[in-house]
Amino acid sequence: MNLNTTFQNAHGTIPYGMTNDYMFRAVLQSNNKVLRGLICSLLHLTEKEVVSVEITNPIILGESVKSKEIRLDISVLLNNRTIINLEMQVTNRLNWQNRSVVYLCRSYDSLTRGQDYDTAKSAIHIGFLDYTLFPDQPEFYASYKLINVKNYQKYSDNITLNVVDLSRIDLATEEDRIYHIDGWAKLLKATTWEEVRMLAAEDENMREAAESIFVYNTEEQIRKMCRDREEYYQDLKNYERAVLERDDSIAWYQKAIAGRDESIAGYEKELSDRDQSIAGYERELSERDESIAGYEKELSERDESIAGYEKELSERDESIAGYKRELSNRDQSIASYAKELSNREQIISEKEAQIQQLLAENEKLRAGNSL
Repeated sequence: MNLNTTFQNAHGTIPYGMTNDYMFRAVLQSNNKVLRGLICSLLHLTEKEVVSVEITNPIILGESVKSKEIRLDISVLLNNRTIINLEMQVTNRLNWQNRSVVYLCRSYDSLTRGQDYDTAKSAIHIGFLDYTLFPDQPEFYASYKLINVKNYQKYSDNITLNVVDLSRIDLATEEDRIYHIDGWAKLLKATTWEEVRMLAAEDENMREAAESIFVYNTEEQIRKMCRDREEYYQDLKNYERAVLERDDSIAWYQKAIAGRDESIAGYEKELSDRDQSIAGYERELSERDESIAGYEKELSERDESIAGYEKELSERDESIAGYKRELSNRDQSIASYAKELSNREQIISEKEAQIQQLLAENEKLRAGNSL
């Protein structure tokens, strides 16, 4: 930024606005008036109702940190009786509901051993999200409390979850506009100095915030910290994008596997049908073997009866030889079926190749059957 530039003549894109959580923290921590104004707006309070606003987890602005994954939510003690947690979250990490509830419960659990429960400070968690938490029920500024799910009786006012959807300022209600919540949201989302100056003209507290944004955009160390935060979130987005791509690949493979499973089921059904056919052939062969056994017995009886007829015996011998050849063919077929049945007991590793083999063996079975 040009060193001769002032807030009044700055123009174009703001390098780092307040959706950058480090700039959000820097502006609100350094300017108590801005912090008061924002809280009054969000909680529908007048200036007179605010006795004190104290940040209980301050950081040294501009100081280098070892990890980019630092928490930059702001813990505020209001009037020494209400704990407020302010957090800017522009990346949808799909865990806001659980995360905000955990933070809220940690804030509320402020009693030390021996303190009376009635002395517990109320806790409010206010999240500024640049995405819609519940797409089927979008709302600009929502407030959640413990209530009876049947008759909506309020259980307690001591814990509250508020969510500002910076992506749906268009849904601001008349009440939101009366308390300038939509104006604050526009300021947080502003990307140009022209927008900031226009909003600053509407409200003294927002003017203070706008000037703080300008000042911190001129401080190199603060800019570096803001840049680190943007790089962290960009890395996070890249990681999440990679995870989504992996999820897409997994879904594709799962679909492919499901398709293969369907094919395998079809093959197994076809194999089962073939096994039934083979079992039928085997039964038929068994019946024929029984018939052959009957023929052999009958031949034996006839051989004993026709001992004196050599010519007829010779003819019977030829017939018996023919039956034996047929029996040998049957034995070969049975052996083939037994081998094929053994193959069925093995795991089908190559379904399509085995189907071709079964088709070939089926042709052999049909040829044997024609005998």
